[in-house]
Amino acid sequence: MRIFLGITGASGAPYAARLLEGLVAAGCEVGVTASSSGVQVLGTELWAEPGIGRKEALARLVGDAPGVTVYEPDDYGSPYASGSARVDGYVICPCSMATVGTIAAGAMANLVHRAASVALKEGRRLVLVPRETPLSTIHLENLLRLRQAGAVILFAAPGFYHAPETVDDLINFVVGRCLDQLSIEQDLVTRWGE
Repeated sequence: MRIFLGITGASGAPYAARLLEGLVAAGCEVGVTASSSGVQVLGTELWAEPGIGRKEALARLVGDAPGVTVYEPDDYGSPYASGSARVDGYVICPCSMATVGTIAAGAMANLVHRAASVALKEGRRLVLVPRETPLSTIHLENLLRLRQAGAVILFAAPGFYHAPETVDDLINFVVGRCLDQLSIEQDLVTRWGE
């Protein structure tokens, strides 16, 4: 499968890192891009280095994972910027409310926005993972607009019925749900009734 992973400035970098691990483990070809704020969140939440540079942050995130390509935010030549490219799914994790608003307005200021726009216009799977709380009426209206356009809104809101014991268990819950939405097999969390 070919998957686009966009990372924006909302808190939730551990979700993005675990999701990338899950996609790689499933043998996916993954295109990754991060907004400037997304890079800052990666640095802050994963390594306590908010001033880390783009290249260093994304190199640390990706490591030597096979099948992963990093794209610059302004790289409209990437396959994820065109509807004619074969892409199986798109996920923005974490997804800031600024990104939600931009996509809902049909605007495109970077590759994350463009990829999401392509997903919607082509009727492909788009999973948005917002973490913001509380939400304003504007946030809710933008999320509703995106849901009505076909996006899956998957809040970074872990469940507790699987008796989590660690922060990793909570991260795995959300990431497992993301992988499910992308139709990718996962065993990060026990399913209800199993």
